[in-house]
Amino acid sequence: MRDVTIGQYYPSNSIVHRADPRFKLVIMLMFLVMVFFCDSFFSFGFLTFFVILTIALSRVPPLKVLKGLKMIIIVVIITTVLMMIFYTDGDGKPLAEWGIFHIYLNGIYASIKLAWRLMLLVLMPTLLTLTSTPTELCDGLESLLSPLKKLRFPVHELALIMSIALRLVPTLIEETDKIMNAQKARGAKFESKNPFKKIKAMLPVLIPLFVSSFRRADDLADAMDSRCYRGAKGRTRMNKLHFHVGDVLAVLLWSAVFVCILFLNYNWLGWEFIAVLGV
Repeated sequence: MRDVTIGQYYPSNSIVHRADPRFKLVIMLMFLVMVFFCDSFFSFGFLTFFVILTIALSRVPPLKVLKGLKMIIIVVIITTVLMMIFYTDGDGKPLAEWGIFHIYLNGIYASIKLAWRLMLLVLMPTLLTLTSTPTELCDGLESLLSPLKKLRFPVHELALIMSIALRLVPTLIEETDKIMNAQKARGAKFESKNPFKKIKAMLPVLIPLFVSSFRRADDLADAMDSRCYRGAKGRTRMNKLHFHVGDVLAVLLWSAVFVCILFLNYNWLGWEFIAVLGV
């Protein structure tokens, strides 16, 4: 459970940490769209280079960022194998055959791209939470969605829910570890190879965890009520958001990366070397 990095903040004084959360959220949105536009190994490598560059600028240990991949590694492996086996758009003779299953070279390429895409989709959001506090993300999201207030959309409430959820993730992980250690002390076994026994062994953990979660939610509601919380009306921020030239340059850089990804995919000028790179 300690491998879950979503919601954990890594304190540092890097330019990524100091960046305006509104611009970081905009860049994250652009990145998520970019990942789905990548269609060649060259475009994936091009985007990965800037991801590595961002991790280096953040001064967050790379292993801490990569730890977030442990949550999805099983999903990535299963999805990759299924894509490889059931891929039907193969050209020429298959590389291997087992009854109705055929493995084509294009299928291997497609499965690698799928695994690469899934890992990128986890790395950048993990880096976002490691370099931004829940309060910063809450304020940034509320500021970006503020035009929706004219349509009576509950922007502040949505941002508050997201902030509380991010804050509670590390707390629930710690609570889960405590419950599992307590159950192990009572003789519970969680390392069984039988999946059904493993699921059954998790019931004594899930039930106390749900009870603890509801108790924390009730305590939080009482604490907010005792401090006279009545929604967003009339509330002010302790720290106001201010953007700098570096934030604008970062958005322009990632916008240029987005244009390059589109150019690599669609090759509007018909350049032959791009067609060769579009594997």
